[in-house]
Amino acid sequence: MKRLRVYADTSVFGGCHDDEFKEHSRRFFQHVADSRIILLVSEIVLRELESAPRDVVQVLESLAPRHVERFLLTREILELRDHYLAERILPHKWADDAMHVAAATVARADAIVSWNFKHIVRLDKMKEYQRVNLQHGYGILTIVSPREVLPDEE
Repeated sequence: MKRLRVYADTSVFGGCHDDEFKEHSRRFFQHVADSRIILLVSEIVLRELESAPRDVVQVLESLAPRHVERFLLTREILELRDHYLAERILPHKWADDAMHVAAATVARADAIVSWNFKHIVRLDKMKEYQRVNLQHGYGILTIVSPREVLPDEE
């Protein structure tokens, strides 16, 4: 079976230490550790983790490098982010959230997972991201919380 390539924004790492989100965040990262999912991590996630509490940073550090695909922010990602902002999907104040979606889109992720229900995992925002993606020649990006990307337990 083909492993899913899934981009996780920083909220999923922090979710491992949040009472509301820890069960599904930890299960998500266990699937990464078990080679069921390839974790995509962009430079913006790495930057955000620099100011995160140590236990949040350790979530990424605990994963074997072979399970994680890291990538830099490219001009293509920045341009797509700017298209999202120009279309007023998010205000400039939240440009990093738009950058996560752009990074996942340009990386051709199977999905982006997030606990950010204000700027990312929200139906009206999802539809707008998809509209802009299609306008600029990208495919559909699946946007879900970690709960929806996990297979049912047997």
